[in-house]
Amino acid sequence: MHGLLAVWLLAVPGPAPVRPPRPALSLIVVVTVDQLRPDYLARYSRQFTGAFRFILDRGTLFDHGWQNHAITETAPGHATILSGREPAHTGILDNERGVGDSSAPLLGRSPQPGASPRRFMGSTLYDWMLAADPEVRLLSVSGKDRAAITTVGRARAPVFWWSGGHFTTSRYYADTLPAWVQAFNGRRTMEALAGSTWGLLLPPSAYAEPDSVGYENGGWDVSFPHHLPGAGELREQLDNYPQMDSLTLAFALEGARVLKLGRRSKPDLLLVSLSATDAVGHRYGPDSREIHDQVLRVDRWLGRFLDSLATQVPRARTLVVLTADHGVQSFPEATGKGRVWWGDLAGDGQDFGSGLLSADLAAMLAKGLGVDSVARALAAVAARRPGVARVFTPATLAAAPLGDTAATLWRNTIPPGYGWLIAGVLESGFVWSPAGERAAEHGSTAPEDLTVPIAFVGPGIGHVVVHRPVRTVDIAPTVAALLGVRPEGRLDGEPLAEVVGGRYQ
Repeated sequence: MHGLLAVWLLAVPGPAPVRPPRPALSLIVVVTVDQLRPDYLARYSRQFTGAFRFILDRGTLFDHGWQNHAITETAPGHATILSGREPAHTGILDNERGVGDSSAPLLGRSPQPGASPRRFMGSTLYDWMLAADPEVRLLSVSGKDRAAITTVGRARAPVFWWSGGHFTTSRYYADTLPAWVQAFNGRRTMEALAGSTWGLLLPPSAYAEPDSVGYENGGWDVSFPHHLPGAGELREQLDNYPQMDSLTLAFALEGARVLKLGRRSKPDLLLVSLSATDAVGHRYGPDSREIHDQVLRVDRWLGRFLDSLATQVPRARTLVVLTADHGVQSFPEATGKGRVWWGDLAGDGQDFGSGLLSADLAAMLAKGLGVDSVARALAAVAARRPGVARVFTPATLAAAPLGDTAATLWRNTIPPGYGWLIAGVLESGFVWSPAGERAAEHGSTAPEDLTVPIAFVGPGIGHVVVHRPVRTVDIAPTVAALLGVRPEGRLDGEPLAEVVGGRYQ
């Protein structure tokens, strides 16, 4: 699978060059691989034979993509990709304040609570396409609710995710599952996968990483092959294994076929978020044999998916976009660094996560507490913790210069009017995590957490690797420019010239 030359004679301009028409697109496929670091594409490049090989050989790759906000988690990261706006403007600043919604219960039996995009503010690419074409079709699929939901925004559309052993949605979107979803769920997938193994895709000699590292996966099941549990337990655990991605792609392919995406004269939108790389990365870390094997599997599975999709919609009419919602850092135990936690500093009505101590400021004021003085006192204590590089309070963040990168990341994260007291920046190699945790982590302002790949491959798009930093908020305006649709409202991103410029300016 896998510029125009202007000629001037005697200082007299010739006829204006004729620009070739922009290739017509029938289908936009946006693939987000949860926790895919851009260095993986270079590290394992020689072993790719599928989708990553296709993208590296034919697409425009930005190898220094950037999630330009401080809390590098799944919900805020996905929300940037097709909105063109940072978390401060989507309202999705972290996972906890993402898509959970008890008023929108899931369809069918599920251990997860309800979910909806009610906290999401503004519009997305899907809304802009709808405004131009009310008949546009969409399908969004993921192993995670927050990934499937936040790339779409508030629109009610076919949005599905994995929960409790089947794909489902919430009552925000529908009252019943479509027949094709019920049929897919009825294929006894758990029984087929139960008791199977996750073994190496390639011979052991193809992997430079050690196979057994004691701090991986909590010290349990650290060597290949890894055995999947029985059907009952697997219903709750499948999203911890690579096979979750294969199943997600199969579901997306079936949905694209049933919904006839890309079969019209105008473009449709297919959104796929693959979640297993995040699960494997947390358990085994970015330097493990497991993550190496997982990325190779995504390459093959995604390649077969795109090949199969091309039998439904010609590749010459398909645009593929690849990115990630965040990266990940190495185990601090491997680097001699450490874990930092401020949860013990949170008082009544306060909450800590991923470097931000949130607070109900109105309640504090009602009790006669001075917000600025409390914030300064907390900042003084927090700054003395090992691994803490900087601490912002609302006052110091407001006073920080525009060129302050760390301040910009936090400004892009915290919505106006949101109550908080302190926000932190860590020294290199330290992670936000309670002491005693045994997982690789993301969520900070570290470059390893922030950087993601951004790639476009499709008709009229050149083959080039671009090293300048670009942002995930640039993806939506870039696709909108290619489609000729108008974004709604003010965006934080802008079209990428390497994709939309040149012959199509």
